[in-house]
Amino acid sequence: MIFLLLVILSVFVFEYINGFHDAANAIATVVSTKVLTPRLAVLMAAIFNLVGALSGEAVAKTVGAGLVDTAYVTTVTILAAMLAGICWNLLTWWLGLPTSSSHALIGGLCGAALASAGGHWSVIKWSIHKGPGIAGWDGMLPKVILPMITSPIAGFVIGFIVMNLLFILVWNWTPFAVNRTFGKLQLLSAGYMAWGHGFADAQKTMGVIALATFAATKAGKLEHIPPVFSFLYTPNFEIHLWIKIACATVMGLGTWAGGWRIIRTLGHRLVTMKPVHGFAAEATGATILLVAGNLGMPVSTTHAITTSIMGVGTAKHKRALDLLTTERIVWAWIFTIPATGILAFGFLLLFRPLLGK
Repeated sequence: MIFLLLVILSVFVFEYINGFHDAANAIATVVSTKVLTPRLAVLMAAIFNLVGALSGEAVAKTVGAGLVDTAYVTTVTILAAMLAGICWNLLTWWLGLPTSSSHALIGGLCGAALASAGGHWSVIKWSIHKGPGIAGWDGMLPKVILPMITSPIAGFVIGFIVMNLLFILVWNWTPFAVNRTFGKLQLLSAGYMAWGHGFADAQKTMGVIALATFAATKAGKLEHIPPVFSFLYTPNFEIHLWIKIACATVMGLGTWAGGWRIIRTLGHRLVTMKPVHGFAAEATGATILLVAGNLGMPVSTTHAITTSIMGVGTAKHKRALDLLTTERIVWAWIFTIPATGILAFGFLLLFRPLLGK
């Protein structure tokens, strides 16, 4: 049981880092346009992250039981996955790159599960039908890989279209009227984006904790636990209320810590923005997260908002986008799942003899 608590702690550490790593995605635009001060923006993001995290569990179920064969998942598997995600998130945060915590977690989980299964790739659920009478498919291809390609394209295209529509709307407005109107509207869009971040990202770690408690229960490690820890007992895979509240709270605390390095990249280096641009990018990114979350797709908050900003910047001017910064970001996205998968695979091979597994 002590090891399970250590694993849950590692998930909370990942969630906290996710909070300050990805918080920048939700508030970079509202800070860069000077609609809110950084402190107020982070406070608002923390509150809406908390609300968003409590708003659903479809993504949590996908991450916890829809990507890898749970028969091969142990608490050691999850610890390796979390450490890989933590290392990658800290590295990219230090470099100021807005990479995906979601994909870091998924890559780590797949790499660790692959090592647990002795290198058998069948442990990864590539594409499986949900079951008789249930429409839709689960697995890496429909839930992760396809959305990983389509959501950035959607973010760029929709952001570009929304920005052009707004340009038509405000064509005869004075600059003062545009900034004043969209400065107020951006408060709504920034809150919407922060809610979307909580809705999309907190659910992923909820699924991992549920998977950890389910694996420990299945292995018989929680049969004689003290009554005070009975909430850990999970004979069937489900997302308990305490998991939702804990993950939402930890993400909110992490968000409060802020992620100023990434804010500088998104809000200043990638595209120079005004309130109307920030509104378009946030509304686009948050809507993509809302739709994907309801479909159980663990779409990256980072990909959604960053490509929305790119689309808005391109609509503003075809040379408004910093191509060098864009290239660095895209390469970091491409390497996230393979890098965390390899790290997690290595961590599990390292831990297995140390823990007698």
